Amino acid sequence: MKLGVLTVPLYSKTLEEALIYLKSKGVQAVEIGAGGYPGTGHIDPNNYLGKPQEIQKLKELIAKYDMVISALSCHGNPVHPDKAIAGKYNLDFENTVLMAEQLGVDTVVTFSGCPGSDPTSLYPNWVTCAWPEDFPQILAYQWDDVLIPYWKKAVAFAKSHNIHKIALEMHPGFCVYNTFTLMKLREAVGEEIGANFDPSHLIWQGIDPVEAVKYLGKAIFHVHAKDTKVDQANTAKFGVLDLQHYGNVLERSWSFRTVGYGTGVDQWKSLISMLKVVGYDGVLSIEHEDALMSVNEGLEKAISFLQHIIITEKSGEIWWA
Repeated sequence: MKLGVLTVPLYSKTLEEALIYLKSKGVQAVEIGAGGYPGTGHIDPNNYLGKPQEIQKLKELIAKYDMVISALSCHGNPVHPDKAIAGKYNLDFENTVLMAEQLGVDTVVTFSGCPGSDPTSLYPNWVTCAWPEDFPQILAYQWDDVLIPYWKKAVAFAKSHNIHKIALEMHPGFCVYNTFTLMKLREAVGEEIGANFDPSHLIWQGIDPVEAVKYLGKAIFHVHAKDTKVDQANTAKFGVLDLQHYGNVLERSWSFRTVGYGTGVDQWKSLISMLKVVGYDGVLSIEHEDALMSVNEGLEKAISFLQHIIITEKSGEIWWA
C-alpha cells in the first residue's frame, strides 16, 4: 500500500507547493480534485484537455516529486432534478474521465447522486425508510428511471476512454450511501462501479468498516483515510441522524476526526489488514475534515499515525506452514 493525501485542503498552495510539502512528510500519492465539490484548485481540465504539452508538464511535475496520482475526484450530483445542476456535474464527470485517460490514472472518484421524488421535483429526495408506500414508489422512480440509466451511460462513456474504475463514495444524502446500495448499483450497471471506501461515513451509520471491507472485497477501488468519533451520550439522546453544524462538536452525536482520534489504532490496524486480505494494495488517501485541527496538524498527525501501521510490502511466502 501507499500513503496518499486528497489535496483539496491545500488549495492555498500551488500544486507544486503542495507536492513539495507532502513529499517532505513522506507522502507517496495524491488524489486531486478535477471538478464537482472538490473544485479545480489544483487541476482544471479546461487548462489541459486538448493541450498535450500541458498534460506532459503535469505528468513531469508529479514525477519530479516521486508521486503518483491515486485518483481524480469530481464528487457531485449528476442526477440532480434541476437539469442545469445535473448537467454541470455530468460535464465535470466527463471532463475528469478525459483527464484521467490522458494522465494514465485508472480511477475516478465521485458520488452516485440523488434524484428528486418524481420528474417535477426541484430538489433531491434522500429516502431512508421502506414505509409508508410513498417511499418505495420514490425509490423505484429514482433507481429504475434515473440512477441506473444514468450510470449505464456514464460507465459506457468511461469505458470508451479506458477508465474502468468509477469509485463511488458511500455518502448519506445520495442513493449509494452504504454497502447494500453500492452493490445494488454495481449489480445493475457493471463491475466498473465500485467503492471509494471512506469508513468515516459508515461508522456513524453503525456499520463496522472491517466487516464492510470483507463484504465489498474486489469492489473496493480506492480508500479514504478519515475517522469518525461517535459521542455515545449525545447519540443516546439524539440518535445518529444529526443535523447540527459540524463545528458544534460538543453537541453533535458524531464528528469527523483525523485517523486515530475516532475509532483508535486497533480498529485501523484491523481495517488495513482486512484491506490486504481482500486484495486491496492501493493508496490510503487521507481526507482532512477534522473541526478540532488545522489542516497542517490534521494531515501531519494522520500521516504519522498511518506510517506506523500501513502495510507496505508484499507478504511473501508463508514459510512457517
